[in-house]
Amino acid sequence: MTTDRIAVLIPCYNEAVAIGDVVDGFRAALPDAAVHVYDNNSTDETARIAREHGAQIHHETRQGKGNVVRRMFADIDADLYVLVDGDGTYDADSAPRLVAHLLEHRLDMVIGSRVAGQGEAYRRGHVMGNRMLTGLVARLFGHRLQDMLSGYRVFSRRFVKTFPALARGFETETELTVHALTLRMPFAEIETPYGERPEGSSSKLNTWRDGFHILFAIFTLVKEERPLPFFSVLGTAFCVLSLILGYPIVVEWLDTGLVPRVPTAILATGLMVLGFLGWACGLILDTVTHGRTETKRMAYLAQRAPGPCW
Repeated sequence: MTTDRIAVLIPCYNEAVAIGDVVDGFRAALPDAAVHVYDNNSTDETARIAREHGAQIHHETRQGKGNVVRRMFADIDADLYVLVDGDGTYDADSAPRLVAHLLEHRLDMVIGSRVAGQGEAYRRGHVMGNRMLTGLVARLFGHRLQDMLSGYRVFSRRFVKTFPALARGFETETELTVHALTLRMPFAEIETPYGERPEGSSSKLNTWRDGFHILFAIFTLVKEERPLPFFSVLGTAFCVLSLILGYPIVVEWLDTGLVPRVPTAILATGLMVLGFLGWACGLILDTVTHGRTETKRMAYLAQRAPGPCW
């Protein structure tokens, strides 16, 4: 297997209108890079047009951007990876700047942070949703972020080859960001122009549906990567509810020696048991997660680092 110096990875679904210009733009901006287009069951001429413009064509039959990213990261062997959507909204001319920044500072990921407010390119609903979800992840995982959901990123080899890629759809950007935060990888964000889709092209993103999918992905990642805080909150909530229900019963028992509301007493006892089980699960899973993180960190360190040492 040959190793490309830089691989441009473009996941596509029905992007015939834009894909030719996207491929041309990145071939011009990164002339030494290999451009790989992964067609995700397109019903138009996306694959044919991309091939005519000089891209290498691959196919992924499982629908969803996360499935395509998983396949791309597994298949392509390179030193640096540029991941970009095939809709023509991201600025190809910014690619050399993102690559240079990653190499100069020996980073594992550079995010092309989209500049909002340019015509109809970045819809208000998407801006608000992105800010809310980005802020939530920044608070939960402890790092200030500007644009967690950007589809324009540059990765080192050691990022790509240690990324588990479990997402199926548009929540893959959240998973990419949390992977970097969990392993404490060095990364940066650089503002890049964000343009409108070309005429005749339509977005595949549904604000509400995909927003809920991303929110659920965040919930799942917190449970898996921060189990102690997650289960501690649940356990504490059960304990507090148990105390609220059980306090009047205990007071009445101390006064009269009777427990007239037996079902409520049983419920309060059960909730307290659940509360302690929540804390116990959090402690156990935190130990498991710590070991899993160490394993991922060792796999990460086994890959060569970005920079002049290549």
